[in-house]
Amino acid sequence: MPKATLRGIHLFVKDVAATVAFYRRAGLEFEYVGRQFARAEGDRAALEIGSYELTRGYDAGFREPATGGATALQVGVASRDAVDAAYADLTAAGFAGHLAPIDAFWGARYAEVRDPDGNLVGFQSPVDENRRSAPPAI
Repeated sequence: MPKATLRGIHLFVKDVAATVAFYRRAGLEFEYVGRQFARAEGDRAALEIGSYELTRGYDAGFREPATGGATALQVGVASRDAVDAAYADLTAAGFAGHLAPIDAFWGARYAEVRDPDGNLVGFQSPVDENRRSAPPAI
């Protein structure tokens, strides 16, 4: 099989404008391509957002999910304080917090918030090697 590369993640959403507003508030910059599709380019991959309506236009078998998935998109922020600020800002704006900021065992500050469609979005600071600890016992 030929080598593949990650191009990006595509979120299928109910309301493109509401979802773009959430991710813009989280610090990403988007470009609209029509009313029903938007893209945020990253260093190596893109986050693409398309409406259910647009998706049904090319995929007759598409079905809306009953709930958000068990996947968390990851957003890197500049500092440990930026994780706390992102969580505080988004939850104050009415988005559901899932995991309040913690000092994660892998050495980063980390928090999770749900986007308008219930997808988990993790905010992570750079790793500080001096803050690493043992992972939870499972």
